[in-house]
Amino acid sequence: MGYFEQALLAAIVIGALSGLVGTLVVLRKRTFFAQALTHATFPGAVGATLLGLSIPLGAFVASVVIVGLMTVIGRVRRQGSQVASGILLTAGFALGVLLQSLNPSMPVHVDSFLVGSILTVTTSDLMLAVGVFVVVVAVIGVFGKQIMFSTFDANGYRAAGYRESTIEVLTLVLITATVVTAMPAVGAILAIALIAAPAAAARLVSRTTTHIFLIAPVLGAASGVIGVFLSRWLDVAAGPAIALTAAGFFMLALGVRRGGQIWLRLKA
Repeated sequence: MGYFEQALLAAIVIGALSGLVGTLVVLRKRTFFAQALTHATFPGAVGATLLGLSIPLGAFVASVVIVGLMTVIGRVRRQGSQVASGILLTAGFALGVLLQSLNPSMPVHVDSFLVGSILTVTTSDLMLAVGVFVVVVAVIGVFGKQIMFSTFDANGYRAAGYRESTIEVLTLVLITATVVTAMPAVGAILAIALIAAPAAAARLVSRTTTHIFLIAPVLGAASGVIGVFLSRWLDVAAGPAIALTAAGFFMLALGVRRGGQIWLRLKA
């Protein structure tokens, strides 16, 4: 398999994975958390490169630390999850930049961490994406009803005797795994676009929650494929092309929804 074909396959898998998990991010209102996580994993990737380790491994370790810190800060009186996310977003990104500036002879340029390089994804990166996607599908298949119950009726979920913290941790793990998986393809900065935009677009045009879970992965995969082709045709970086395509789908969905609302008003 050539590098371009492998990039296309990675775009499909990572795009579908991001759209699927992005549905949880959008429905459970964890977009800011996901954005903070994408930026704050940056020092883990830089540190892994300096130590000669796998970039996804470094990003994953950083993610575990970040989620723990967010949890601790979020429980401080008069603080909250938004405060924790905001602090760690900037602090984590600044730490990555500091590590990079202190080691100017890094073997990998820092730009590849920030905007990704899907044309250089390895077979191990692709296999990781496939593995995470299979796990996410399995988890949603088994715990999907509980996740939705917790999402739309938290009080009822607790009254039924379930522990909301279990579902929260489970969804945070899925979000973290997706962020780490998407990082080699679209980078630390742009990953949030591929995670949030397809799901947000699907929500605008879907009548049921089930439809969102079906449409979002398709839009995510389409964003990846179109972005890769645009990068080749226009000779631009693939990461930004994928992110802009995902944002374009959201704007298109917004236009369709607005147009439908105007049409209904005119008919009435």
